[in-house]
Amino acid sequence: VAINVEGAAVEREMNKTVLPMMHGFYSLGTLAGAGVGMALTAFGVPATVHILLAALVGIAPIYIAIQAIPDGTGKNAADGTQHGEKGIPFYRDIQLLLIGVVVLAMAFAEGSANDWLPLLMVDGHGFSPTSGSLIYAGFTLGMTVGRFTGGWFIDRYSRVAVVRASALMGALGIGLIIFVDSAWVAGVSVVLWGLGASLGFPLTISAASDTGPDAPTRVSVVATTGYLAFLVGPPLLGYLGEHYGLRSAMLVVLALVILAAIVAKAVAKPDTKTQTAMENS
Repeated sequence: VAINVEGAAVEREMNKTVLPMMHGFYSLGTLAGAGVGMALTAFGVPATVHILLAALVGIAPIYIAIQAIPDGTGKNAADGTQHGEKGIPFYRDIQLLLIGVVVLAMAFAEGSANDWLPLLMVDGHGFSPTSGSLIYAGFTLGMTVGRFTGGWFIDRYSRVAVVRASALMGALGIGLIIFVDSAWVAGVSVVLWGLGASLGFPLTISAASDTGPDAPTRVSVVATTGYLAFLVGPPLLGYLGEHYGLRSAMLVVLALVILAAIVAKAVAKPDTKTQTAMENS
Protein backbone atom coordinates (compact mmCIF):
# COMPACT_ATOMS: atom_id res chain seq x y z
CA VAL A 1 0.00 0.00 0.00
CA ALA A 2 2.76 2.45 0.95
CA ILE A 3 4.53 1.95 -2.38
CA ASN A 4 1.31 2.72 -4.24
CA VAL A 5 0.82 5.90 -2.19
CA GLU A 6 4.35 7.03 -3.08
CA GLY A 7 3.91 6.05 -6.72
CA ALA A 8 0.71 8.09 -6.95
CA ALA A 9 2.51 11.09 -5.43
CA VAL A 10 5.31 10.77 -8.01
CA GLU A 11 2.74 10.56 -10.80
CA ARG A 12 1.01 13.74 -9.61
CA GLU A 13 4.34 15.59 -9.50
CA MET A 14 5.30 14.44 -13.00
CA ASN A 15 1.81 15.05 -14.43
CA LYS A 16 2.32 11.95 -16.52
CA THR A 17 1.01 8.39 -16.29
CA VAL A 18 3.80 6.30 -14.77
CA LEU A 19 2.05 3.94 -12.32
CA PRO A 20 1.39 1.26 -14.96
CA MET A 21 5.11 1.17 -15.77
CA MET A 22 5.96 0.87 -12.07
CA HIS A 23 3.61 -2.08 -11.76
CA GLY A 24 5.13 -3.39 -14.99
CA PHE A 25 8.38 -4.08 -13.17
CA TYR A 26 6.44 -6.24 -10.72
CA SER A 27 5.03 -8.20 -13.67
CA LEU A 28 8.49 -8.38 -15.23
CA GLY A 29 9.77 -9.94 -12.02
CA THR A 30 6.89 -12.40 -12.08
CA LEU A 31 7.71 -13.31 -15.69
CA ALA A 32 11.38 -13.80 -14.85
CA GLY A 33 10.47 -15.86 -11.81
CA ALA A 34 8.15 -18.05 -13.86
CA GLY A 35 10.89 -18.66 -16.41
CA VAL A 36 13.50 -19.52 -13.81
CA GLY A 37 11.00 -21.69 -11.95
CA MET A 38 10.20 -23.70 -15.09
CA ALA A 39 13.91 -24.19 -15.79
CA LEU A 40 14.61 -25.35 -12.25
CA THR A 41 11.62 -27.68 -12.35
CA ALA A 42 12.85 -29.18 -15.62
CA PHE A 43 16.16 -29.98 -13.90
CA GLY A 44 14.38 -31.52 -10.92
CA VAL A 45 15.37 -28.84 -8.40
CA PRO A 46 13.19 -29.04 -5.24
CA ALA A 47 10.65 -26.29 -4.50
CA THR A 48 12.44 -25.40 -1.26
CA VAL A 49 15.50 -24.42 -3.29
CA HIS A 50 13.28 -22.27 -5.55
CA ILE A 51 12.05 -20.33 -2.52
CA LEU A 52 15.54 -19.97 -1.05
CA LEU A 53 16.92 -18.59 -4.32
CA ALA A 54 14.01 -16.14 -4.61
CA ALA A 55 14.70 -14.88 -1.09
CA LEU A 56 18.41 -14.44 -1.81
CA VAL A 57 17.72 -12.56 -5.05
CA GLY A 58 15.41 -10.17 -3.18
CA ILE A 59 17.99 -9.19 -0.56
CA ALA A 60 20.18 -7.04 -2.85
CA PRO A 61 17.50 -4.66 -4.22
CA ILE A 62 15.95 -4.25 -0.76
CA TYR A 63 19.34 -3.32 0.69
CA ILE A 64 20.02 -0.86 -2.14
CA ALA A 65 16.60 0.75 -1.67
CA ILE A 66 17.14 1.15 2.08
CA GLN A 67 20.48 2.86 1.45
CA ALA A 68 19.33 5.02 -1.47
CA ILE A 69 15.97 6.36 -0.26
CA PRO A 70 16.50 9.50 1.88
CA ASP A 71 15.23 9.58 5.45
CA GLY A 72 11.82 11.20 5.76
CA THR A 73 10.63 10.15 2.30
CA GLY A 74 6.86 9.89 2.31
CA LYS A 75 6.33 11.90 5.48
CA ASN A 76 3.95 14.85 5.19
CA ALA A 77 4.20 17.95 7.29
CA ALA A 78 1.45 18.03 9.88
CA ASP A 79 0.00 21.36 8.87
CA GLY A 80 -3.40 22.65 7.96
CA THR A 81 -2.72 22.57 4.23
CA GLN A 82 -2.17 18.84 4.25
CA HIS A 83 -4.82 17.78 6.73
CA GLY A 84 -7.33 20.57 7.11
CA GLU A 85 -9.72 19.46 4.37
CA LYS A 86 -10.49 15.77 4.37
CA GLY A 87 -13.68 15.64 2.32
CA ILE A 88 -16.47 13.16 2.94
CA PRO A 89 -15.74 9.73 4.48
CA PHE A 90 -14.66 7.18 1.89
CA TYR A 91 -17.71 4.97 2.53
CA ARG A 92 -19.96 7.85 1.42
CA ASP A 93 -17.89 8.78 -1.64
CA ILE A 94 -19.77 7.14 -4.51
CA GLN A 95 -17.00 7.68 -7.06
CA LEU A 96 -14.38 6.18 -4.76
CA LEU A 97 -16.62 3.19 -4.05
CA LEU A 98 -17.07 2.60 -7.79
CA ILE A 99 -13.31 2.86 -8.30
CA GLY A 100 -13.12 0.20 -5.59
CA VAL A 101 -15.50 -1.99 -7.63
CA VAL A 102 -13.20 -1.66 -10.65
CA VAL A 103 -10.04 -2.57 -8.72
CA LEU A 104 -11.85 -5.41 -6.94
CA ALA A 105 -12.91 -6.91 -10.26
CA MET A 106 -9.60 -6.45 -12.06
CA ALA A 107 -7.47 -7.61 -9.11
CA PHE A 108 -9.78 -10.62 -8.80
CA ALA A 109 -9.08 -11.40 -12.47
CA GLU A 110 -5.33 -11.01 -11.97
CA GLY A 111 -5.22 -13.02 -8.75
CA SER A 112 -7.35 -15.85 -10.11
CA ALA A 113 -4.91 -16.33 -12.98
CA ASN A 114 -1.89 -16.14 -10.68
CA ASP A 115 -3.28 -18.91 -8.48
CA TRP A 116 -5.36 -21.11 -10.76
CA LEU A 117 -4.37 -20.64 -14.41
CA PRO A 118 -1.88 -23.55 -14.68
CA LEU A 119 -4.33 -25.95 -13.02
CA LEU A 120 -7.18 -24.56 -15.15
CA MET A 121 -5.19 -25.39 -18.27
CA VAL A 122 -4.33 -28.89 -17.00
CA ASP A 123 -7.75 -29.90 -15.66
CA GLY A 124 -9.94 -27.84 -17.96
CA HIS A 125 -8.12 -28.16 -21.29
CA GLY A 126 -5.89 -31.22 -20.98
CA PHE A 127 -2.47 -29.59 -20.97
CA SER A 128 0.49 -31.23 -19.28
CA PRO A 129 1.73 -29.60 -16.04
CA THR A 130 4.79 -28.22 -17.85
CA SER A 131 2.64 -26.76 -20.64
CA GLY A 132 0.28 -25.29 -18.04
CA SER A 133 3.20 -23.44 -16.45
CA LEU A 134 4.35 -22.25 -19.87
CA ILE A 135 0.88 -20.87 -20.59
CA TYR A 136 0.97 -19.02 -17.27
CA ALA A 137 4.15 -17.38 -18.55
CA GLY A 138 2.06 -16.20 -21.52
CA PHE A 139 -0.36 -14.56 -19.10
CA THR A 140 2.44 -12.77 -17.26
CA LEU A 141 3.88 -11.68 -20.61
CA GLY A 142 0.52 -10.08 -21.45
CA MET A 143 0.49 -8.37 -18.05
CA THR A 144 4.01 -7.06 -18.54
CA VAL A 145 3.43 -5.73 -22.06
CA GLY A 146 0.13 -4.15 -21.02
CA ARG A 147 1.69 -2.30 -18.11
CA PHE A 148 4.75 -1.05 -19.95
CA THR A 149 2.69 0.23 -22.90
CA GLY A 150 -0.48 1.24 -21.05
CA GLY A 151 0.71 4.72 -20.07
CA TRP A 152 1.00 5.69 -23.73
CA PHE A 153 -2.64 4.79 -24.40
CA ILE A 154 -3.91 6.44 -21.21
CA ASP A 155 -2.17 9.75 -21.97
CA ARG A 156 -3.47 9.76 -25.56
CA TYR A 157 -7.02 8.58 -25.00
CA SER A 158 -8.54 8.51 -21.51
CA ARG A 159 -8.57 6.40 -18.39
CA VAL A 160 -12.22 5.52 -18.95
CA ALA A 161 -11.61 4.31 -22.51
CA VAL A 162 -8.56 2.28 -21.50
CA VAL A 163 -10.25 0.67 -18.48
CA ARG A 164 -13.31 -0.23 -20.54
CA ALA A 165 -11.25 -1.61 -23.43
CA SER A 166 -9.01 -3.55 -21.03
CA ALA A 167 -11.96 -5.05 -19.18
CA LEU A 168 -13.65 -6.10 -22.41
CA MET A 169 -10.41 -7.61 -23.70
CA GLY A 170 -10.00 -9.54 -20.47
CA ALA A 171 -13.63 -10.67 -20.62
CA LEU A 172 -13.07 -11.94 -24.17
CA GLY A 173 -10.03 -13.96 -23.12
CA ILE A 174 -11.73 -15.42 -20.04
CA GLY A 175 -14.91 -16.17 -21.99
CA LEU A 176 -13.01 -18.05 -24.69
CA ILE A 177 -11.25 -20.16 -22.06
CA ILE A 178 -14.56 -21.00 -20.38
CA PHE A 179 -16.77 -21.68 -23.38
CA VAL A 180 -14.49 -22.90 -26.19
CA ASP A 181 -13.25 -26.51 -26.06
CA SER A 182 -9.99 -25.86 -27.84
CA ALA A 183 -6.57 -26.10 -26.24
CA TRP A 184 -5.11 -23.81 -28.92
CA VAL A 185 -7.75 -21.13 -28.35
CA ALA A 186 -7.30 -21.38 -24.58
CA GLY A 187 -3.54 -21.01 -24.89
CA VAL A 188 -3.85 -17.84 -26.96
CA SER A 189 -6.67 -16.42 -24.85
CA VAL A 190 -4.53 -16.22 -21.72
CA VAL A 191 -2.58 -13.39 -23.39
CA LEU A 192 -5.85 -11.46 -23.81
CA TRP A 193 -6.62 -12.20 -20.17
CA GLY A 194 -3.23 -10.82 -19.13
CA LEU A 195 -3.48 -7.72 -21.30
CA GLY A 196 -7.00 -7.08 -20.05
CA ALA A 197 -6.12 -7.39 -16.36
CA SER A 198 -2.82 -5.53 -16.59
CA LEU A 199 -3.95 -1.93 -16.12
CA GLY A 200 -6.78 -2.36 -13.62
CA PHE A 201 -4.74 -2.02 -10.43
CA PRO A 202 -2.34 0.82 -11.38
CA LEU A 203 -5.00 2.81 -13.20
CA THR A 204 -7.43 2.75 -10.28
CA ILE A 205 -4.61 3.90 -7.98
CA SER A 206 -4.14 6.90 -10.28
CA ALA A 207 -7.87 7.57 -10.26
CA ALA A 208 -8.08 7.41 -6.47
CA SER A 209 -5.17 9.82 -6.19
CA ASP A 210 -6.57 12.69 -8.24
CA THR A 211 -10.37 12.46 -7.94
CA GLY A 212 -10.73 13.83 -4.42
CA PRO A 213 -8.95 15.37 -1.42
CA ASP A 214 -6.64 13.45 0.92
CA ALA A 215 -5.00 11.38 -1.82
CA PRO A 216 -3.00 9.10 0.54
CA THR A 217 -6.16 7.91 2.28
CA ARG A 218 -8.00 7.38 -1.00
CA VAL A 219 -5.10 5.44 -2.50
CA SER A 220 -4.85 3.31 0.64
CA VAL A 221 -8.55 2.43 0.46
CA VAL A 222 -8.35 1.41 -3.20
CA ALA A 223 -5.07 -0.50 -2.82
CA THR A 224 -6.41 -2.37 0.21
CA THR A 225 -9.53 -3.29 -1.77
CA GLY A 226 -7.34 -4.71 -4.51
CA TYR A 227 -5.28 -6.75 -2.09
CA LEU A 228 -8.50 -7.99 -0.48
CA ALA A 229 -9.47 -9.39 -3.88
CA PHE A 230 -6.08 -11.14 -4.11
CA LEU A 231 -6.68 -12.62 -0.65
CA VAL A 232 -10.33 -13.69 -0.94
CA GLY A 233 -10.61 -14.52 -4.64
CA PRO A 234 -8.42 -17.63 -4.96
CA PRO A 235 -9.99 -19.55 -2.03
CA LEU A 236 -13.46 -18.71 -3.31
CA LEU A 237 -12.60 -19.99 -6.77
CA GLY A 238 -11.01 -23.08 -5.24
CA TYR A 239 -14.23 -23.85 -3.39
CA LEU A 240 -16.35 -23.31 -6.51
CA GLY A 241 -13.89 -25.27 -8.63
CA GLU A 242 -14.07 -28.25 -6.30
CA HIS A 243 -17.86 -28.38 -6.62
CA TYR A 244 -18.48 -27.19 -10.19
CA GLY A 245 -15.11 -27.35 -11.99
CA LEU A 246 -12.57 -24.58 -12.51
CA ARG A 247 -13.92 -23.54 -15.90
CA SER A 248 -17.36 -22.97 -14.40
CA ALA A 249 -15.83 -21.18 -11.40
CA MET A 250 -14.27 -18.66 -13.79
CA LEU A 251 -17.77 -17.40 -14.60
CA VAL A 252 -17.48 -15.35 -11.40
CA VAL A 253 -14.33 -13.70 -12.76
CA LEU A 254 -16.00 -13.07 -16.10
CA ALA A 255 -19.01 -11.41 -14.45
CA LEU A 256 -16.81 -9.14 -12.33
CA VAL A 257 -14.70 -8.03 -15.30
CA ILE A 258 -17.84 -7.17 -17.26
CA LEU A 259 -19.05 -5.18 -14.24
CA ALA A 260 -15.76 -3.26 -14.27
CA ALA A 261 -16.38 -2.28 -17.90
CA ILE A 262 -19.86 -1.06 -16.98
CA VAL A 263 -18.70 1.22 -14.14
CA ALA A 264 -15.46 2.33 -15.85
CA LYS A 265 -16.63 5.95 -15.94
CA ALA A 266 -15.75 6.16 -12.24
CA VAL A 267 -12.03 6.46 -13.09
CA ALA A 268 -12.49 9.60 -15.20
CA LYS A 269 -10.03 12.41 -14.52
CA PRO A 270 -11.52 15.49 -12.84
CA ASP A 271 -11.88 18.61 -14.96
CA THR A 272 -9.24 21.31 -14.55
CA LYS A 273 -11.35 23.54 -12.31
CA THR A 274 -12.23 20.69 -9.97
CA GLN A 275 -8.63 19.54 -9.75
CA THR A 276 -7.41 23.07 -9.02
CA ALA A 277 -9.99 23.41 -6.26
CA MET A 278 -8.85 20.12 -4.69
CA GLU A 279 -5.20 21.17 -4.82
CA ASN A 280 -6.02 24.49 -3.15
CA SER A 281 -8.23 22.93 -0.45
